[in-house]
Amino acid sequence: MISRRDLLMAGAALAAVVALRGLVWPVRAVAGEAFEITRTDAEWRALLGEDRYRVLREEGTEPPFSSALDNEKRNGVFHCAGCELPVYSSDAKYDSGTGWPSFWQALPDAIGTREDDTLFVTRTECHCRRCGGHLGHIFDDGPPPTGKRHCINGLALSFVPETA
Repeated sequence: MISRRDLLMAGAALAAVVALRGLVWPVRAVAGEAFEITRTDAEWRALLGEDRYRVLREEGTEPPFSSALDNEKRNGVFHCAGCELPVYSSDAKYDSGTGWPSFWQALPDAIGTREDDTLFVTRTECHCRRCGGHLGHIFDDGPPPTGKRHCINGLALSFVPETA
């Protein structure tokens, strides 16, 4: 049986690992890629603000169910919040129940991907192909026709509704 003390110690250890992620597992730039839009860290921070900077430039993750874009139902296009490149259509959006905006495919030539093994498991990270901003991850548990779930941080996106 697990004691209360053991449970608290395990929780404290996990919290320390998460808090020190940037020191233990430095955030990696998208290796070998050159992007059309580049800025200094100071310029990105000023443009994006702290929360968006943490997600787009430091590969952070927003808390689940915290983004209004998870519940966005209007027709339109979701753009990269870093450079405004159109990355996802509302036509490919669905409710995955995960708490993050989810899509079964990206727009053509909108994203890049790379292997991400920072949390002891290999995942597919996706980023804006124009500025390299971290959008989220792609999983193999999505709906037809692709079977993919692009699990995207709402802070990484801006939404432009379709005009009549």
